[in-house]
Amino acid sequence: MPERALISVSNKEGIVEFAKSLVQYGIEIISTGGTAKLLKENNIDIIEISDFTGFPEILDGRVKTLHPNVHAGILNVRDNKDHTCIMEKMNLKNIDMVVVNLYPFETTISKENFTFEEAIENIDIGGPTMIRSAAKNHKFVTVIVDNKDFDLILNELHEGGISYNTRLNLARKAFSHTALYDSIISNYFNKICNIKYPDEITIPMRKKLNLRYGENPHQKAAFYKSPIIKEISATTSEKLHGKELSFNNLIDINGALELIKEFEQPAAAIIKHTNPCGVGIADNIFDAYNYAIECDPTSAFGGIVALNRTVDSKTAEKLSEIFLEVVIAPDFEKEAFNLLTKKKNLRLIKTGNLNNYRDNEYDIKKVVGGFLLQDRDLKNFDEKTGFKVVTQRKPTREEFEALKFAWIVVKHVKSNAIVYANHNQTIGIGAGQMSRVDSSKIAAIKARKPLKNAVMASDAFFPFRDSVDEAAKHGITAIIQPGGSIRDDEVIQAANEHNISMIFTGVRHFKH
Repeated sequence: MPERALISVSNKEGIVEFAKSLVQYGIEIISTGGTAKLLKENNIDIIEISDFTGFPEILDGRVKTLHPNVHAGILNVRDNKDHTCIMEKMNLKNIDMVVVNLYPFETTISKENFTFEEAIENIDIGGPTMIRSAAKNHKFVTVIVDNKDFDLILNELHEGGISYNTRLNLARKAFSHTALYDSIISNYFNKICNIKYPDEITIPMRKKLNLRYGENPHQKAAFYKSPIIKEISATTSEKLHGKELSFNNLIDINGALELIKEFEQPAAAIIKHTNPCGVGIADNIFDAYNYAIECDPTSAFGGIVALNRTVDSKTAEKLSEIFLEVVIAPDFEKEAFNLLTKKKNLRLIKTGNLNNYRDNEYDIKKVVGGFLLQDRDLKNFDEKTGFKVVTQRKPTREEFEALKFAWIVVKHVKSNAIVYANHNQTIGIGAGQMSRVDSSKIAAIKARKPLKNAVMASDAFFPFRDSVDEAAKHGITAIIQPGGSIRDDEVIQAANEHNISMIFTGVRHFKH
């Protein structure tokens, strides 16, 4: 049974009740600062840290627990005779339990208008030191960094003492806690020093939920969230209804949101296995969804639908016509919500109001034994300087609007990617082929509406003229692509032969 506990917490939820229970088990409590004040106000007998150390808190509280009396009490190896002798000789007392959570650095830097000085003052020094000391000496000391563990400790105390397995698990949790804390601080300093790719990097993540399985049922999986993300995303959204979200759902939700966040006007995207199978824009969300589903209603079955406007009852009725896995939207009108929740398994995800804000985070891909980090592909069409008409015929205004739309969509299609579209909807999408001309052919095969007078977007340059010739067979009148092939002249010649206008953007949008 522990004899003495040190309690110093910034998150004081449940701490009064926990401390009272410890006292009932005869455990002496040492405390600091605001925690000590709160416990005394609730008539809990405590020993002030300065009385325990014989040294006052100094430097505005920066130095209070960094003292040999504290760390000897925590780090003493109880079954080491030399340690015991020193403790007795110097009249030092053991600390058997450390209940500490840290200064709210994460909360501070998540505020809108914090100062650098406020961030610095919320870097905890003594707290992590005590936590790490206690975790290191977990054979004899219990460390608690999560208030949710109070009940576990009290239950074990009721049974006569805290088990070694519990102390070990709490030590594991403690080291993860301080590692996350330091990681957030490290990333903050990288940011203010404008260091995007440091020699050493840690990426803080906190588990949001366990998943039923990964991409396939035999793979275990969990979903983790960045602690300080502000951008509207799959991690910040709220599930209002339906089955648990799966690993694949979350990947598709992310892809769908990233696509519709590109549009200011009402937009709808239907995603299947990370690729859009239909995208539409309109003056209202009902028409936008209708345009999206017209592209490929067969593939839309079992898909993920993302909308950038609140779902009304008319749109909800249309959504109910086919089986969908997920509907994501800023919100749902009451009547629409009641209609959609009749499908008990349909996941309804509320994002809140979408905006153009983007967090400056990495795009991360995993390889065995390492990670690949890169900037996110946030490059969009620059109407003033970001393109060049390379053919004899310039695009008409209507073609130009269609090209801009198709260029946004193709960025979100797996390479090699081809998109046929008009100014407000995709007509055919070819994704993930090893040959670009095959993507061109597949996009045409998938088209349910005539391609005559539609436009074509390609995520990368055409290595040969064959894709242009393929587009011409179907009546495509304008093409947008990065350019940069050694055969650009041949490709441009093909476009001129077919009286197709062509724009070079100078930007590639590979998506692997």
